[in-house]
Order: sequence, then structure tokens, then C-alpha cells
Amino acid sequence: MRPETIFLYFSNMNRFILIREYLSYYLSAKTKHGIHSPFVFEFVTKVLNKRFKDGQTKKIEKLRKELSASSRMIKKCDFGVGSESGSSGSQSVKDIIKNSAKSKKYAGLLCRIIRHFNFKKALELGTSAGISSMYMATAMPMGKVITIEGNPEIAKLSVENFDKVGITNITQVTSNFDEVLDGILAKEKLFDIIFFDGNHREEATIRYFNQCLSCIHNETVFVFDDINWSDGMKQAWLKIKQHPSVKVSIDLFFLGIVFFRRELSKEDFVVRF
Repeated sequence: MRPETIFLYFSNMNRFILIREYLSYYLSAKTKHGIHSPFVFEFVTKVLNKRFKDGQTKKIEKLRKELSASSRMIKKCDFGVGSESGSSGSQSVKDIIKNSAKSKKYAGLLCRIIRHFNFKKALELGTSAGISSMYMATAMPMGKVITIEGNPEIAKLSVENFDKVGITNITQVTSNFDEVLDGILAKEKLFDIIFFDGNHREEATIRYFNQCLSCIHNETVFVFDDINWSDGMKQAWLKIKQHPSVKVSIDLFFLGIVFFRRELSKEDFVVRF
């Protein structure tokens, strides 16, 4: 990632400190040559470092470009720190795409994780404009993605985007996470992958993590967005890594990935991406 991209990413934060932290991460993070775990080495070489061309994701990126030029205004709602709906007033669609939508690099990683492990069911906490939802759904055309968004206007926008790309295996739930998460988990029983990309507060992140532990199986993967977004998110990531259910964690600075596979030794990795 280019330094100017990092600068924009942290536009509402102490950007200089975080750029310095990112550079420290990048210089110290392991590449595939420094990883001795066979499972993690395979993940790095076949998922992190792999690139692919896909016609459906090209459609998503074409739509992203269109949305990036849209001045349509969306009303905000106050649901939590770090979300695109984290204050009152309105914002343009192009600002939602700029500030909240996952980049092609990270959305593509979600897609590759799903394809590599042949996952069939995903849960996303925080839809935003639906870019990452569509990437995940594209990776499992015979599976399903359930995505939760608290802001009704943004949820409406995401459904419009799903229709534009022609993706039909996404279920959009419009509500505050706290009101619907337990019911979704009880109904669905198990998920292959859960992407936490909503309320960027320590207490909320830990709470949702603990709730979602009820629906894991041995191969389930949890992905956490913005693990270095704030001191609170850093603490949340630390507590998640230390949880006895977590076997392997991978820190990509912008994303954190955890595995629960009982056959693995408990290890933490910081990997360059």
C-alpha cells in the first residue's frame, strides 16, 4: 500500500502516528520465507499472495467506480465509532465508498479465503455500500451471505448495488447488530466465515466476537477490520488473539484473521500484505 493511500485511509485519525506504525509493521512483518507453520505458509502462498482475474469482480469494480463519482446524499445514523454512519447529518455516496468500502485488495482477499476453503455461508457485520458483501457472494455462488446494516438508507443503497451487479445470494438484514445478531446466530447455527466490519469499539467488538463463538466449527474463519484503528481496537485484537478458542491469528495491520482449528498449535503471526 502506498503511503498516500494510508494517509487517506486514516483521514480522521492521528495519521502521522499510524503511518509510522504501519511502516514499522511493514518492515518487521514476516514474508512466506519466515513462516515455519505449514498451515500458515500454505495460507500465505495460496491465499494472501495469490491473484486471480474474475469477470464478476470486474463488474463490482466497475460499479465501485460509478459510486465513487456519485453525489447522492445518504442520511447518517449514530450506531458506533468507526462506521460510515457514526454521526448525524448526511454524506455522499462517493464519501461512503472512499471512507468505508473495502478496497479491491482487501475485498479480494475475502473472496480468495472463501474460494480456498470452499466456504458456503458467510456473515458480515456492517454492509456499508455492499462492496465486500458482493465479493464474498461472488466467491460462493451456491452459498449465501447474510449481511447486517443499521442505517436503512445505506442498506437500501447496498440492495440496489446487489441488483445492479446481478448478485442474488445475499440476504440484507437492516437493524442494529445488538437487536438481531443473537437471532441470526440461533437460526443459522454455523457459519464458515464472519467478517466484523461495523462497530469499531473495543467493548462492542469483544461482545460480538463472544456471541459469534456459538456458531463456529473447526474450519471457521473470523476476519476483523481495522484492528489498529484505535487503542481500543488494538486491545480488542489482543484479547481476541489470547482467547483459548483461537489457535492461529494473522495480523495484516488493516485486517486481523483468526482460525479455530483444534489440530493447530497456538501461534500469532504478523504477515506482510
